[in-house]
Amino acid sequence: MKENTKIIHSIPVDELTGAISVPIYQTSTFVQEAPGVNKGFDYSRTNNPTRQALENLIAILEYGSNGYAFASGLAAIDAVVKLLSSGDEIVAVDDIYGGAFRLFTHIYQRFGIKIKYVDTTNAANVAEAITSATKLIWIESPTNPTLKITDIEAVCKIAKQHNCLVCVDNTFASPALQNPVRLGADLVIHSATKYLGGHSDLIGGLVVTRTAELGEKIKFIQNASGTILGPFDSWLVIRGIETLALRTRQHSENAAAIATFLTSCPGVNKVFYPGLENHHNHDIAKKQQKYFGGIVTFSLKEDSEEAATKFVTSTKLFKLAESLGGVKSLLCHPATMTHKSTPAEIRHASGVSDSLIRLSVGLEDKEDLIADLEQAFSRNKEKI
Repeated sequence: MKENTKIIHSIPVDELTGAISVPIYQTSTFVQEAPGVNKGFDYSRTNNPTRQALENLIAILEYGSNGYAFASGLAAIDAVVKLLSSGDEIVAVDDIYGGAFRLFTHIYQRFGIKIKYVDTTNAANVAEAITSATKLIWIESPTNPTLKITDIEAVCKIAKQHNCLVCVDNTFASPALQNPVRLGADLVIHSATKYLGGHSDLIGGLVVTRTAELGEKIKFIQNASGTILGPFDSWLVIRGIETLALRTRQHSENAAAIATFLTSCPGVNKVFYPGLENHHNHDIAKKQQKYFGGIVTFSLKEDSEEAATKFVTSTKLFKLAESLGGVKSLLCHPATMTHKSTPAEIRHASGVSDSLIRLSVGLEDKEDLIADLEQAFSRNKEKI
């Protein structure tokens, strides 16, 4: 079965009514026949039929054993970190999402979990960072926002030699482009807010586990902590997944055209896009991804916050906003938006310069998007 067919037909028809769309079970509780005797559901924090349909779906698409839906991407990340204990270590990608950095550094380090940030694009760096206390290796590939690519399979082989879990944040790729479990990962994270939902109308997070044993641990944390995704938002993610394969292909096609355009712009210093042959990790991306994704990042020759601000407030079709992965094109300035909580010296060391701009390329006609960027450069040619 090919990918489009698999995605569409992994979404179940309702057994009770035959509804082609998964029903929204907007209920907090379920009537029981006797104490502890029920139809598989007792309370919606513990389980809900709509959420369960989404959780089963993402497990199928990511080739995992179990899936779990959370109230946000960060809630999903939080659940994975709760697998650890005080004294354990995480080896994490240096170019990490600002929210994950904030959670790791400002919350979990206070509870005795040590974080080491390394450039995971070189698997040897991961091997050197591992100690007897290392229990989890945290990868984003592609990373947010400089689109670094890690050889997931190589890192997973190293991790298994040291009995470490590997968690891959697959948000930027989505299961339509990349399947980390098939490359050896133990856990996969998604911000369902992004490409899975696809329409900028929900907040959600997902965790997929390789094994049922690991799934039971995440399920316990989900139920005990209570940060579950509601039934209506679960339904929105399911609806978004129906068109995931089609959208990601178009996102990728548009992004590739824009990345090529940006390489010829006089005001641009560097373009980050895995589909470009001069991208440092192009060959790895080509090996482990079906396409190269819908995110393009670039820095300006005038490396200043002022120049970046002038540019991001000059576009018309690209809207200045947090988030990514929707049908409408967005842009942001990571240094003052998504990565504002990351100290400047750490940002700069990982490649997030003051003039870095991230584009979430939508589904508009690529010619119109390129024209929008052209007029923004034209308006600011004396400034950047």
